[in-house]
Amino acid sequence: MKIAKPKLSFWQIFNMNVGFLGIQYSFGLQQTAVNPIFSFLGAEHDQLPLLNLAGPVTGLIIQPIIGAISDKTWSPRWGRRKPFFLIGALLGSLCLFAFPFSPALWFAVGLLWILDVGNNMAMEPYRAFVGDKLPNSQLSFGYQMQSLFVGAGIVLANASIFIFQDWFGGSEEVAESITSIPKWLYYSFFIGAVLSISTILWSVLKTPEIPPTEEELEDIKKHNALSLSARIKAPILEILDAIKDMPKFMWKLSAVYLFQWYALFVYWQFIAPMFKESMGFDSSQALSQAAKMNTTYNISTIVFALALVPLALNYGGKKVYVLSLFLTGIAMLSIPYIQDSLLVILPMILFGIGWAAMMGIPYSMVSKIVPQERRGVYMGILNMMIVIPMGIQTLTFGPIVKNLLSNSAVNAILFGGVFFVIAGVLALRLKQPKSVEGDDDDIISAGGGH
Repeated sequence: MKIAKPKLSFWQIFNMNVGFLGIQYSFGLQQTAVNPIFSFLGAEHDQLPLLNLAGPVTGLIIQPIIGAISDKTWSPRWGRRKPFFLIGALLGSLCLFAFPFSPALWFAVGLLWILDVGNNMAMEPYRAFVGDKLPNSQLSFGYQMQSLFVGAGIVLANASIFIFQDWFGGSEEVAESITSIPKWLYYSFFIGAVLSISTILWSVLKTPEIPPTEEELEDIKKHNALSLSARIKAPILEILDAIKDMPKFMWKLSAVYLFQWYALFVYWQFIAPMFKESMGFDSSQALSQAAKMNTTYNISTIVFALALVPLALNYGGKKVYVLSLFLTGIAMLSIPYIQDSLLVILPMILFGIGWAAMMGIPYSMVSKIVPQERRGVYMGILNMMIVIPMGIQTLTFGPIVKNLLSNSAVNAILFGGVFFVIAGVLALRLKQPKSVEGDDDDIISAGGGH
């Protein structure tokens, strides 16, 4: 029996998504600061993709498995998704605190693996959590609110980097050693350690979960009655079964994601090295400039995230998504040709519009077409579509940039721009089927909820 989901107020949806601020602050540090830290500790350009293998591998394994497990979880006290938020956030906080103290490259790489496990453990159930709570009529708003917090978290992470460099960098950067992490960078990680757990706690305490139906509870009881070995196998079997039944829309989306996320990983890895090459910056100047770029596009994300909701409703999510991919491609193709350190920030406005759409619209479209009782596992599979391209990038792009792109960070960024244009062309093929749950607009009037 389908539960009538009440429409939630603006502040209820806001509180539900606050936890994404801490998760995305952590991802913001990974995007901007981790690769320069690897460089500080001696990594070469062609080594960077492989050193980032943690993200795709842990995402591929952790998110779908946690999604499947959380679908079969219920505690009257702790809920269904919340236990995974908390454990993941705590693990992430500990890693963020330890990261700047890395004494060697191998130690930093190891911490990145653990940090990614924590972030992925918190991330996937959070995507399903929004789908669990909101009726179809509010899904676009809910996921775009999540996109707003994605932007806000990454803005805070990147802004902290160049602010702390300006405040505390001093003469330390003049005599910078390639084997030392600047002390001013420590503070950004310490803030992230606090935000990771505190923002998740905010959402956990402010947002109760909807209890499962009697049918779902019976299914959960049957699952819990299985032997230990059967329960271990169950998530894997559930993932395989869900992939077999996956809507055609998601298969087409996977082709878009292949080029989209490959290109995004190229951007995050090579934007700082690009400034060393194109503008002659030293390592710290390049890191600071990259942080300003990422801050700009995420401020743009904050500004445009909720503005995309009426556009998606009026013109369709597909059209907005396609346009966003082309705009991001234009941004990446133009960055290497702008030599002014201020003007080069302007393309990031387009990048931010694209990021806002990418982090909200596909989740809304998928959430509407998958069954409620399998939403967790399908959100995990959607993340597999993200991390598989990232895994391919980490394994293939090192040889590509070394042998085909003259080991040039500028050429790497241009390569990513071309891939975004290809993703936009493939997104033209998307056709979303009707919702499996129908339209919830008339269930309960706005302002209801727990």
